[in-house]
Amino acid sequence: MSASWVAGTTRARALVRRRVGRAGALRLAGAGSVPAAVSALAGTPYGHEVRAGDGLEEAQHAVLATLLWHVRVLAGWLPRDGTQMLRLLARWFEIANTDELLHGMAGGAPGPEFDLGALATSWPRLREAATPGSVASILAASPWGDPGGTCPQAVQLGMRLSWAVQVAEQIDGTTPWAAGAVALLTASERHVAGRELTGMGRDRAVALLGPEAVGASSLSALAARLPSTSRWALDGLDQPDLLWQGEERWWARVESDGRALLADPVFGPAPVLGVVAVLACDAHRVRAALELASRGGHPLEALNGR
Repeated sequence: MSASWVAGTTRARALVRRRVGRAGALRLAGAGSVPAAVSALAGTPYGHEVRAGDGLEEAQHAVLATLLWHVRVLAGWLPRDGTQMLRLLARWFEIANTDELLHGMAGGAPGPEFDLGALATSWPRLREAATPGSVASILAASPWGDPGGTCPQAVQLGMRLSWAVQVAEQIDGTTPWAAGAVALLTASERHVAGRELTGMGRDRAVALLGPEAVGASSLSALAARLPSTSRWALDGLDQPDLLWQGEERWWARVESDGRALLADPVFGPAPVLGVVAVLACDAHRVRAALELASRGGHPLEALNGR
């Protein structure tokens, strides 16, 4: 194991302390208002980006910006293959930036972008795109690959499916996460929104779920035909209004797996991946806590499983 992996893994294990945890999130949720919750959050490690006086959306964006900052710092300690792993994981932020870009193209007010720095894959070029079609063209000529369409919905779906497939293929231990996410996405697209997966999108979903699951005519049939790597995400969820439980189950699985990876005594990719997973789950929980605080702090039970 190289000295860079030793240094990077040591740094990663130190970074895991940069979270508020479930108890801290419950306190934020119970603050009773956004100003009170944000003021408290500014005094935690999320204060790197969160500022007292931020509104709900500003603070939620700042929570994710803090997560990205930690990932960027960690990447600087790792050897090249470790940096490549984090660059692939950081594509989520590129998806979020592209979502805002497409929103602006449709006449909306785009939100602030995430600064990926050296972890960017295609964002510097995507930022200059003027139409959804040009976004699709840039993606097709990049590591993202052809999104499978030029309308905003096709671009957004294509990016998510491309990301999931590449994460599963290139990062050991992530197949259940990627496959579970694609199972939930497929369920939402086909059995909630009523949109068929076609072309490149279908091919990518099939790569992780299999053709029988992707072609299933109902949510219960989809759940029954999933491979073991993804069945856990939809197990027992046969109604569209229950899919939120699958999403929370997904986050719980990622956090549990992340903790197990972090406990690996070796110096290398496994504990680094575990730290990123645990920090991402903490950010997810904190964003939910801020949302609850905006509603007066109830019901706090919504955070108990997170």
